[in-house]
Amino acid sequence: MDFRTKIEIPESDIHISHQSHILMMGSCFIENIGKLLIENKFKTNLNPFGILYNPQSISRALRMLIERKEFTEKDIFEYKGLYHSFWHHGSFSDTDMNKCLAKINTELIRSADDLRKADILFITFGTAYVFFSKEQNMVVGNCHKLPASAFDRFRMSVDDIVNEWTLLIGALREMNPLLRIIFTVSPIRHLKDGAHENQLSKSTLLLAIDEIIQSGEGTRYFPSYEIVMDELRDYRFYNEDMVHPDSVAIKYIWERFSEAYFDTETHPIIDEWRKLRQALNHRPINSDSEDYKHFLRQTLLKLKTFNKKYPYICCTDEILDLESRS
Repeated sequence: MDFRTKIEIPESDIHISHQSHILMMGSCFIENIGKLLIENKFKTNLNPFGILYNPQSISRALRMLIERKEFTEKDIFEYKGLYHSFWHHGSFSDTDMNKCLAKINTELIRSADDLRKADILFITFGTAYVFFSKEQNMVVGNCHKLPASAFDRFRMSVDDIVNEWTLLIGALREMNPLLRIIFTVSPIRHLKDGAHENQLSKSTLLLAIDEIIQSGEGTRYFPSYEIVMDELRDYRFYNEDMVHPDSVAIKYIWERFSEAYFDTETHPIIDEWRKLRQALNHRPINSDSEDYKHFLRQTLLKLKTFNKKYPYICCTDEILDLESRS
């Protein structure tokens, strides 16, 4: 007997390889999958605005990349000694206004180029609830711990999300006709909203994505939410906060994602790189020993062979590091 419900994922016509260019945006859940893609040497741009949770903010961030917006001092604000952007995660904030702007604009330029050459855009919606700045008259991506009285909070409707993203996808297609888009809903529960409100929020996101996919070519849905809620419906698959999936759950979602989207040539490359990565991460008791120096030289030789075999995989940093240590 099978004592679990396995989520069936239809065979996809979207195939990801190490030659694919991937742009990922959304909630903190996408950071888990994105970091695994980067760790396994996929060409991945992960959250160029930092973590964003709601569909409106993610859409607006993508429009800024389409427009190649340049941020100026009018687009940021100072609060308690730090300069912030309402569109960006706190990792872009800084005590120096110019440094804050430099971080934002450097990433915008790089990511605007990446969006234009991207094969895959992977989007994770976290919540349908948004914070609306009364002073700025707009939905913000991050409140930066301003007083709650500065914002109105409401839940986007299915129509709000569908209308916003239908127009956005049209603009993306005009700029990059071959772009394929994968949507998912974060399995991380926003229990601060309340259990019932969290369910309403996730349901809104699921219904909106379903409508978007029904009407949009080149758009697909990956069921990470359903995998956690139905296949892994046990608190042993959560961290101590009982909200975030743990490393076992993330690894399982990664396996299902790999099965769904990686082409046949990609899996053996990942296996080859895993062995190299283990060697690169090895730290000896005596780093000055001749045995370890020999180990480094052998690893460098294997790394250069791997890089020659797969010239589209960048190993420059690792090669330089090994050369400096051997």
